[in-house]
Amino acid sequence: MDLQKLVLKRPVNVKVIVTPAWQDEAQKQLQAQINQIDQQMLQLDQQGQSAIAEIRKQGSLQANQQIENIQSQVNQKKNELLQQKNQFLQQMQQVQLLELGQEVVQAQMESFFEVQVGDNLLQKLNIEVVLRDGVIEEIRGNI
Repeated sequence: MDLQKLVLKRPVNVKVIVTPAWQDEAQKQLQAQINQIDQQMLQLDQQGQSAIAEIRKQGSLQANQQIENIQSQVNQKKNELLQQKNQFLQQMQQVQLLELGQEVVQAQMESFFEVQVGDNLLQKLNIEVVLRDGVIEEIRGNI
C-alpha cells in the first residue's frame, strides 16, 4: 500500500461563455421562476380571502383579531415573495447586460483528485470547466 498518495476532494468552478442561446435559456428559466412566484401570490391571496370569509361566517368574538392576524401573515409572505421576484427581475436584467463571449460562473461542483509528496496543492486545487451552450470547451487547471 502506497502511503505517499492521497485522494482529496476539491471545488470546481463551472463557467459558461455567454452566447445568445445561453442568454435565451437563462431568461426563460428566470421568467419561469417569476411566473411561479406570481402563481404563489395568487394562491396566497385566495387562501387568505377564503380563511377570512370562513371566520366571518363563524362570527366569533375574536373575528377581527383573527382577520388581522391572517392579513398580517398574508402580507408578510407576499413581501417575501415580492423580494424573491425582484431578485429574479434583477438577474434577468443582469443577463441582458452581459456581453457575448464573456465568461460567467454558473455553478460549483466537486471532484476528487490525487496528490502525492512533492505536488503543488494550490495548483491542483485551482481548476475550472468552461462551457459553451452546454458543451465543455476547456478544462483549466492541473487535473
